Formats: sequence, structure tokens, C-alpha cells
Amino acid sequence: MLNKKIAFIGPGVMAEAMIAGLLRQKLADPRNIIAAGPREERGAELSKKYGIKSTTDNVEAAHQADVVVLSVKPQRLSEVMKGLKGVRSDALVLSIIAGATIKKINAGLKHKSIVRSMPNTPGQIGEGITVWTASKEVSEAQQKIARSLLSAMGEEVFVEDESYLDMATALSGSGPAYVFLFTEALIDAGVHMGFPRRISEQLVLQTIKGSASYYEGAARHPATLRNQVTSPGGTSAEALYYLEKAGFRTAISRAVWAAYQRSLELGKEKPGHIDTREDQE
Repeated sequence: MLNKKIAFIGPGVMAEAMIAGLLRQKLADPRNIIAAGPREERGAELSKKYGIKSTTDNVEAAHQADVVVLSVKPQRLSEVMKGLKGVRSDALVLSIIAGATIKKINAGLKHKSIVRSMPNTPGQIGEGITVWTASKEVSEAQQKIARSLLSAMGEEVFVEDESYLDMATALSGSGPAYVFLFTEALIDAGVHMGFPRRISEQLVLQTIKGSASYYEGAARHPATLRNQVTSPGGTSAEALYYLEKAGFRTAISRAVWAAYQRSLELGKEKPGHIDTREDQE
């Protein structure tokens, strides 16, 4: 168990996923966790559910914390950092905010020990993956703490190059949204053909789960597995021909690239800028 006081600044979905994972794996004592956010009812909800502390005062939460987790919306980060003056010099700041660079957090908090990470929503059930990196001031002991915190949500991958974080935001961070859209499209296609929705949902869900598990166990290139189910002149060949003709691969590639560019934009936006678009956190 991590005998550390942990403050979550922004008690949203991903913060709750990390809190749940830490408690599920007995990595933290709920009495050592505090969640800070503007909505008192949200804090009360988390306190009742997990036995943690809550407050609407970010400074109060950060003041005695060994680890301060930044988990607000990207558009609110600059505003939050202006009012967050209670981070101890020896504390570890861990960000799960899309587009927020180590340089930006360092400038906003006047703090050096920073871990930047990009988790994804399957972390809510311990099946996520998080890409992360650390500033040079983060000690080996703090890196171990960060690894434990992030592994509470699933797998974690450390990278030396911070530029990979914006790529991960576009690929794995936003990735569940692409999978859900594809899932929805397949289900709707089944309904269009005449299946009851519940049956279409069951068929699609198990097909996706089974395909992912098969791919993981087969340890072969996906093109090889695709060819196994594509008979010459068959139904799969016909469907794949249409997808290629419609620019399926290109659409996916361009979508991921657009998300990557947006992640870069979020890191460059000036303090006080508010964007109304939703982000995956």
C-alpha cells in the first residue's frame, strides 16, 4: 500500500477510475485520498461511495498531499493553476489532462516534479492503457509511485519522448470513441437488415470481444487474420471491397490525425481561452 496522501484536483470520470482502481487493488487508504472540485454534491457522492475525503477548496486539497493529480478539463487547466498555490515543493504532480505539456504545467504551478500521462476510459474497469512520461526532476521513488497509480487503471507504458503523449491522446486516449462509433454502426446495420436491436447488439459485442481476444492470442499481423476470414468472391471480400472503396482506412487515419492536431492545439492555447468542444476526459 502506498502510504501517501493523494489529492485529485477535478473529481471527474477518470479521477474516479483511478480512485476506484487504487482502492480495489488496496494500493491506497481511502483516508489518504481527497477529491477537490467546484460541485459539493459530486464530492459528497465520491465520499459516500469510496470513503474518501472531499472539498471544494483546491488549495486545501493540495496543501498536505504527497501526490497531486490534475484531472480537470483541458480548457479549465490555466484557470485552476492560477488558484492552485498550495503544492509542496517535494510533491509529485501527475497530470491526466489531454494536451497539457510538462512545460505548461511547470510554468503554471512553478513546480518541477511533473508526470504527464494519457489514460483512456476503459481504465474505469481496470482495462485501460496509459502512456506517460516524467520531467527530469521526478525521482526514481516518485516514478514508482506514478507507475502504481497509473497501473490501477490497467496497463501503463513509459516513454522518454513527451511528443508521444499527444500521439497517444489521439490513438488510445480518444480510441474508445472510434470503437464505440464502429460498434454503433455495426449494430445499426444489423437492425437495418431486420435483426431485433438486442440480438444485433449481442452479435456485435461478442464479435468485437472475440476478435480482440483472438488477435491478442494469435500474435499475428491483423492482415493475416483478416485474410483467414476472406474467401475469394465471398461475403467478407465483397464487404471489404466496399469499405476500401469508401475510404475506410483513410477516414480512420485522418480522424486520428485530426485528434492529434487538436491535442497539440490544447497545449498551446493561451490562459483564459475557453473552447466549447468536448474532450475525452
